Amino acid sequence: MRAARLIKLVLLLQSRPSMTGTELASRLEVSERTVARDVLALSEAGVPVYADRGRAGGYRLIGGYRTRLTGLGRTEAEALFLSGVPSALRDMGLADVASAARLKVSAALLPELSDAPTNAAQRFHLDAPGWWHPHDAPALLPAIADAVWDDRRMAARYRRREGEVERDLQPYGLILKAGVWYLAARTGEDFRVYRVDRFTAVTVGEDRFRRSADFDLPAFWEERAAQFARSILRDRVELRLTPEGARRLPHVTDRTAAREALAAAGEPDALGRLTLSLPVESSEVAYEQLLALGPEAEVLGPPELRERFARAAARSAGLYR
Repeated sequence: MRAARLIKLVLLLQSRPSMTGTELASRLEVSERTVARDVLALSEAGVPVYADRGRAGGYRLIGGYRTRLTGLGRTEAEALFLSGVPSALRDMGLADVASAARLKVSAALLPELSDAPTNAAQRFHLDAPGWWHPHDAPALLPAIADAVWDDRRMAARYRRREGEVERDLQPYGLILKAGVWYLAARTGEDFRVYRVDRFTAVTVGEDRFRRSADFDLPAFWEERAAQFARSILRDRVELRLTPEGARRLPHVTDRTAAREALAAAGEPDALGRLTLSLPVESSEVAYEQLLALGPEAEVLGPPELRERFARAAARSAGLYR
């Protein structure tokens, strides 16, 4: 336990010019006194850790000291080789770079850990694209990925329903969601999301932009994805569900909307059925989704949707009569 903490302490100091005892204690989840003892132990072991005294003091490594990767444990080494999605690296044109990096890491591992890459590759494979959709990487993705890496401004043409528009963008980050690539980019003062396969032309400039220090790509995407999910659920359907229908509802429609509707439903009736109001994208989409529940769901409204289910049920009964 302590050995792992000491290695983490050294790696933290490698990543920053200097860190205070308070910062190290917070990152290591120990007391400042423990940090001081750990620093002393590292110094006695020959690691050149220097303590700056005083109010603005802290700890730092001197002499350009760098640790090697021999502190990696087996599970850490195996997890390292799962950190990338092969198809995503290939789409961005980084497959060769990633392969070279893995070889360098492999060469730095202890001999007894040399089988870690094979162990990981033979036990886990990350396949990001969804089923039944051919995976064709957008042609402009490598160029956009280069702009993201180098913080370079880019001029782009983007296809929308009403036609193509031109945008000057600051590309902040790429997101792969269910096999579809999205770009988070700044235009003016606003951050927006663009589907990469809708870019028809991209010119990456020489000028670099200064990133906003408080931009957090995972948090930004989570917020925008939630906003999108809420924005498309503009209609409502009234349902009566059997216990089996209630169990299966989150698997056939928007999961968050289904769970919230189930939580807001009243008490079940004498037959155990729940009556609830479900947000849906449209009556057409609701029809396709709720058909999967069969007799486990009864549509109560709107009237035209109930009538459509009644006609479908009559046709099905005729087929099996």
